[in-house]
Formats: sequence, C-alpha cells, structure tokens
Amino acid sequence: MTNQVAIVQIRGWLQEARRVAVLTGAGISAESGIPTFRGTGGLWRNFPAEQLATPEAFARDPALVWEWYDWRRAVVAEKSPNPGHFALAEMERQHPSVTLITQNVDGLHDLAGSASPLKLHGDIWQVRCTQCDYRATNREVPLTPIPPRCSCGAVLRPDIVWFGEALPEGVLRNAWAAAQIADLFLVVGTSALVQPAASLPRLALERHARVVEINLEHTPLSRHCDISLRGASGEILPLLLGD
Repeated sequence: MTNQVAIVQIRGWLQEARRVAVLTGAGISAESGIPTFRGTGGLWRNFPAEQLATPEAFARDPALVWEWYDWRRAVVAEKSPNPGHFALAEMERQHPSVTLITQNVDGLHDLAGSASPLKLHGDIWQVRCTQCDYRATNREVPLTPIPPRCSCGAVLRPDIVWFGEALPEGVLRNAWAAAQIADLFLVVGTSALVQPAASLPRLALERHARVVEINLEHTPLSRHCDISLRGASGEILPLLLGD
C-alpha cells in the first residue's frame, strides 16, 4: 500500500471512529529541533541524563540538577510547534472524542492549541514543591534563583517523572482508559520501546482497535499495525485532516 492510498484509508477511519487516541513521542518534537537529551547530542557538561534525572541526584545536588533543567528549558524555549503538532490540535477540534497522550515534556502540544494532553512524563514548564502541595507553571528563562524555592521555604523541583519514579497515577489511568475504548489509535514519532507507554497501542490492538503508526523508522510495533507509514509526522498528519 502506498502512502497516498494509506492516507485516504486513514482519513476514512478517522471519520468512522467514535473514539480516537493518539500517542506521541520524541520524534514529533525532533521535527521542531528539540534534542532527545538522552543521546550524545543531549550531553551537558559530560553528564548523561541518567545521572541527573533521578531523585537521588536532586537530593544530592539540587542546584546542579536545576542548572541542567535551566539549560534544557532554554533550548526548548527557542523552539516552536511544527505542522504535526498543529494538525493534532486541529484533529481534536474536528473530532471531540480525540485523546492526546504524549511522552514529551516540552509543552509544544499546548502551544499548538491542544486542550488537555495527557503528559505521561510530566511538563518541563511545571514546578512543584518538595514539601507542600504547591504546583505551578513557570516559563522563566533563565531561571532565578537556582534552585528555586517555594513560598513555604522548601526547594521546588521540575514536575517531571524521573528515572525510578512512577508515572502520575491519574494520567496513566486516563491513558489506559483511552486505549481500551479507542476505535482508532495513532502512534506518532515513538520508538515503541519505553514502558508503560509502549503497551498502550498493544492494548488497543487487543481491544480490536485499528492502529496506525507514523514514524521515520521501523519499530517493534510496526508489523502489528494495520498501517505503518514511514515519514515525518509534520508532513503526514496534516494530510489526515478533513478539507
């Protein structure tokens, strides 16, 4: 099946679907120029992410961890949503039953106009207190002081899921529910390797949903999908929208 024929087929499925779920990963943000921060291109002062994005690292040296996040926030702040982000926001407007689930923390879905994406791994623009219940949006770049503090006096931390931490229970529960009831599940720009997100499209398959993958490369999920398209999400997703 050619991409052109597949796109026509997917557009038909979108029109037929009562409930649609979309899972996005690093690939859609990479098209906006955001590095993964986990590969060699994401090294900062020779620290790999695995040495900084942990509760232990933050407890040991919160200033160091915040300096890394301050650098990351500065990188992300220079980037903008791409046509893929905007297409998904428009898809939500055309199909009110769409649930957008993302592994990304960069906030580009919000900037594109998506109403309430389920953020499995948190949000780099959110901070929360390490002692009280305070949580807020903070888009200050550069961030001062480092580390930032709550009005209660405790240190604030990035509202990110670190290595060794559980995903937000409510967000994960809603993501599972969306996968269970979806008629159509789109998997966009993700390696299909990181758990538990990688299990969501497989759950949709078990529930007999149609699953469509859009990715630059073949993934472990590709052979299980109803349609697996190779290409940039910023080019393919806008083609799925109605006229």
